[in-house]
Amino acid sequence: MSPYDRDLESIYLKPGEFYFGETPVVVSTILGSCVSVTMFHPVSSTGAICHGLLPRCGGKKSCDGTCLEGFRYVDCSIKRMVRKFDAIGVNRGDIQVKIFGGADMFGVRSEDARSKTVGMENVMAAETIIEKEGLTVMAFDTRGIQGRKILFFPHTGEVFLKRLRAAEASDPGQCNLVLGRNGQSNKRRTK
Repeated sequence: MSPYDRDLESIYLKPGEFYFGETPVVVSTILGSCVSVTMFHPVSSTGAICHGLLPRCGGKKSCDGTCLEGFRYVDCSIKRMVRKFDAIGVNRGDIQVKIFGGADMFGVRSEDARSKTVGMENVMAAETIIEKEGLTVMAFDTRGIQGRKILFFPHTGEVFLKRLRAAEASDPGQCNLVLGRNGQSNKRRTK
C-alpha cells in the first residue's frame, strides 16, 4: 500500500492530541505557534505525532509525562511518545524525529524583539526534550511567520508540508514532501 493511496483513512489531529500506530493512515494537522513532532521507527513501520500548544506543564514540579492534559504541552507529549516506543522495545537511536511549527503568528513588536514568543519557546522545548531523551532530529521546518499544514503517514514516516497564508488556513491545497523514506532531508529553519 502506498502512502499516496486515496483510500487511506484520514485523521485530523487537533491541538492537545497525539496519534501512535502502524496502521496505514494519513494524519493531518494545522500549526501556527503550536509544534508537532513526528517520530518513526522504520523496522516496525510505527509512527507517532503530537500537536503541542504550550512548551511546558504549568505544574510546580518538572514534567514526568503523566499530567492529565499532557498532550497540550510539548515536553509531556514528547516524553509520552518516547514511552510508547520504549514499550514496544524500540531502540531510541533508531527513531527518526522531525519537528514542525512554532511560527510567530502575531509578530513581535520592535521593543519586544528580545523576548521569546510562544512559537519560539515551543520549538526550544521540543529541541531540549528530544536531546534529553537521547533522540536526534533528522528534519525540521520551524519558526517564521506562516502557519503550516502537515500530512504525516505513520506507517512510512513521510511528512508533507504546506506553508499557509492567512486565507489558506481553511483550504491549504497541495503539500510538499519534507522527508521521504529514502532519508533525504529538507532541513529548514526560518527566521
